[in-house]
Amino acid sequence: QWSSPPDAIERFKSQEIRFPPPQFYELCRLCNFSSLCELHKFSSDRALEGCERWMPVMLTAADGYIQLLPGDELYPEDPDYTGEKKVNMSTDKKVEDLMKEGSVFHRIVIKNINNLAVYVNIQAKYKHMNPLMINSDCSDYNSRL
Repeated sequence: QWSSPPDAIERFKSQEIRFPPPQFYELCRLCNFSSLCELHKFSSDRALEGCERWMPVMLTAADGYIQLLPGDELYPEDPDYTGEKKVNMSTDKKVEDLMKEGSVFHRIVIKNINNLAVYVNIQAKYKHMNPLMINSDCSDYNSRL
């Protein structure tokens, strides 16, 4: 069934459908555009600006996970792009505490398979569009954003 990005996120929130964190992130980014024509114009306008390779880095917290993305203050300087290093980042802190302590965010918070949230307060590179910060439940870590 075809759905607009906001509709797909609503269906995800109601647990009608599931999608993994990268797709949730991209749907939040697509929510910036009200029409396919607007998206097409944006993509045409920035097509020659460039792109970067991303590797999410998983941080295991006491009560969930955080996928760290480039630009986040906790993102490692030398991420393991190949998976050969088997680097495991973990903390005994809760997700809420990590969010309260932080100030530079580019991350996806994962409490469980149906509870995702995107937090971004960095400037996107290459004239790209940041995702809208959407939370699939009602937790609010936006007080510091």
